[in-house]
Amino acid sequence: MTGTELIQKLEERYPASYAAHWDNPGLQVGRREKEIKKVFVALDATDEVIEAAIDQKAEMLITHHPLLMSGMKKINTDDFMGRKIIRLIQNDISCFAMHTNYDVLMMAGLSSKYLNLQNPAVLEVTYRGYEGSTVREEGFGRVGELPKEMTLREAGELVKQAFGLDSVKIFGELDQRVRRAAISPGSGKSMITPAVSTGAQVLVTGDIGHHEGLDAVSQGLSIIDAGHYGLEHIFIKQTADYLKQTFPGLEVEQELLKNPFYVLT
Repeated sequence: MTGTELIQKLEERYPASYAAHWDNPGLQVGRREKEIKKVFVALDATDEVIEAAIDQKAEMLITHHPLLMSGMKKINTDDFMGRKIIRLIQNDISCFAMHTNYDVLMMAGLSSKYLNLQNPAVLEVTYRGYEGSTVREEGFGRVGELPKEMTLREAGELVKQAFGLDSVKIFGELDQRVRRAAISPGSGKSMITPAVSTGAQVLVTGDIGHHEGLDAVSQGLSIIDAGHYGLEHIFIKQTADYLKQTFPGLEVEQELLKNPFYVLT
């Protein structure tokens, strides 16, 4: 199939119209008319990922995070981003990203299933429409009830097990008992206020700084920071599985799970 045909199918499933205004999903680099027989799926277009896609002889790299988020005035080897773009073009590999449109239409609900949230609802609504007489809401994150009441420490262990993590960072008293939980994969600083407003006792997210964590606790909201990669890596398996099911003749390779940093204890 051509890149155009593959992209069209992905954009039907995850329309760019659901993306945040500041986002840049879609075709980042490459030729739409290129014949695509093999794709490589990853979270980010790192140097390591690009080299893996080259080694696998993939014609398209599909990532969650866009390679480009702002304009570039020059593309050359003096700049790390320019080197990435040139490396992709030299090997005729297209690069396509599904970011906040995927977050809204898949990541939010998928992450709540990993956590086994009961009665999940949209944490921050970004879209509201009607399907017949039924109101349909979409948006970032989910809020619901944990399978049972548990301590914050136990909730942290649940997150570690569900997402295959070695560690999480927790703001709050470990012996506190929690039941109502929110989850928002990625960078969740902006999700603290919605989580508080929905009555969540704990927010599972990533990229929470010192002050944001303390301020959340002051508002009665504990935080389990599982890391940006720690929660969003579920994009890789889900997207690879979707591509295999939707395009039986397409070869699909995927990034091996590897946290981008190390924690020394």
